[in-house]
Amino acid sequence: MNDRIVVGLDGSAESLAAAHWAAREALLRGVPLHLVHAEEWASPRDLPVPTSEVRRRWAQALLNETAEGLRASHPELEVDIRSIDGRPAAELIGMAAAAHMIVLGSRGLGTVTGFVLGSVGMAVIQATVRPVVMVRASEDAVPRPDGRHAARALLVGVDISRPCDALLAFAFEEAARRSCALHALHSWSLPPLVGYGATYDPRVHAQLEMSAEASLRDVLAPWRDKYPDVGVIARASIGHAPTELIERGVESGLIVVGRRIRRSSIGAHIGPVTHAVLHHAKAPVAVIAHE
Repeated sequence: MNDRIVVGLDGSAESLAAAHWAAREALLRGVPLHLVHAEEWASPRDLPVPTSEVRRRWAQALLNETAEGLRASHPELEVDIRSIDGRPAAELIGMAAAAHMIVLGSRGLGTVTGFVLGSVGMAVIQATVRPVVMVRASEDAVPRPDGRHAARALLVGVDISRPCDALLAFAFEEAARRSCALHALHSWSLPPLVGYGATYDPRVHAQLEMSAEASLRDVLAPWRDKYPDVGVIARASIGHAPTELIERGVESGLIVVGRRIRRSSIGAHIGPVTHAVLHHAKAPVAVIAHE
């Protein structure tokens, strides 16, 4: 049964922020929070690294201290801990089948706002069909006195050319839980100009935009009917999709993007839009796998 939210904890500020974000999310969903530290304890003999036993004690202390802090902030929250000897990505992927979602911390790009999508995050996103949320050590991720997520609208990127029911189901359900607005954004680029000096008639631009907005409304219509209490703001515009999502997501409580489930082991499993958003968004990012 998918009865918990799993957090990968490694002691970094980002993973601790992920734990605080996940605690609020677990309370919203009424499920336990599971803190996990996974590490391969064995190391090459010639390297001057701490012994396996020292690392084990450090990991257990990290889990205990983090769990105690979360229980103090959220007395009604059930928090479990587990320290595992194994590769972090493989262990988290294995736990995903019994989880509502996996929450991981992601490091910022120095002075540039953004994520560094490390090997663990990349592997987990590619391999699991459960929602994966990447959280930065930002203001929105730190403990809040009221124990709730910040009162901000959610943003979902929609590709109107392909089915995206799983993506919209997650976005609408999350907005309903938070009692917040949902912004739906579809962006597209104009085809290359044909002929030297060719230009597009502004009327063509307007017609394309009207057509895209109508298609976006059609895609959203059944979900609006299912969630009548969720205020939806839909926008279709010409532009670079990752840039639009990153810029409009600055003030969002969560950015929701999708990735196609690929059956082949060859090729990238995270599309270019989602990949860019993961690297450069300021808000937490939820990646939803869908057909």
